[in-house]
Amino acid sequence: MMKAIKINGDSLAWEDCASIEELPADHVEIDVVWTAVNRADLSQRAGVYPPPPGASDILGLEVSGRISAVGKAVTTFNPGDEVCALLTGGGYATKVAVPAVQVLPIPKGFTLKKAAAIPEVFATAWLNLYQEADLKPGERVLLHAAASGLGTAVIQIATAFGNPVFATAGDEEKLEVCRNLGATGTWNRKDGSFVDAVKSWGGVDMVLDPVGGSYIQEDQKVLSADGRIILIGLLGGRFAEVDLGLMLMKRHRLIGSTLRSRSVADKGRVMQALYRNVWPLLVAGQIEPMIDSTWPIAQVEEAMAHVAANNNTGKVLLKIGE
Repeated sequence: MMKAIKINGDSLAWEDCASIEELPADHVEIDVVWTAVNRADLSQRAGVYPPPPGASDILGLEVSGRISAVGKAVTTFNPGDEVCALLTGGGYATKVAVPAVQVLPIPKGFTLKKAAAIPEVFATAWLNLYQEADLKPGERVLLHAAASGLGTAVIQIATAFGNPVFATAGDEEKLEVCRNLGATGTWNRKDGSFVDAVKSWGGVDMVLDPVGGSYIQEDQKVLSADGRIILIGLLGGRFAEVDLGLMLMKRHRLIGSTLRSRSVADKGRVMQALYRNVWPLLVAGQIEPMIDSTWPIAQVEEAMAHVAANNNTGKVLLKIGE
């Protein structure tokens, strides 16, 4: 038997559940030490973001830990290796099975705790900045909800690769963190529309938007010709007005993007791109995952409430093993 968090109505319980029966040939099994809270977990718990077909219904989209078994076709890992992994589900558990291509060795010098804050946000950042938006050096980024775990990763990666960032967030302390991470323009969303401030900063070539709703039309106003809006969330609602005339004349693109439902092959490509391009920066200390707080798995309810209230700056981690 293993243990996992189960959703029981409105509450969460740490319960015994069936162990992994047979490890697929291209998978590894990981003894989980750390996992993390992502907004997708909150949405799944609320019943509005079900796991893709065939995925575990256990919460948790990333882990760090030690490999306990490898499938017959796996040649890149061995039992005992310390790794971090991007999941489609199943992270809030003592064990998880995951395709080997979604697993990476933890960066040299990193602890398992620090490595647990990497997979989901750094993979999402890389996917959307350099695959979906296809950013070129010097192109400029507008980033909303910039003090989140994802936002803090985006600022660092974009800055490291020569893409200036304008960050919006909900309070001055969070904006100060964004500036310290490299954002050269900031705006407190409580002060109203960001449009004039972003225009004064010089406009942008890409918007990374987890808000949607009324933000979309505002995003359009600050986008340069051939600009891209990458929509990754719906915190502001799923319906929006779009200025089609502006989209047409400036050749704007509005792109919806999710990571979780992509194929194993797609996720493997993102993880390998991280290993080639971002791992060296992590090892060198040029960028690093930002951890807001850590909680024992028994306090998962409190940890999720902390994220739901937008109280975190950086990642919120859950400790499962030793």
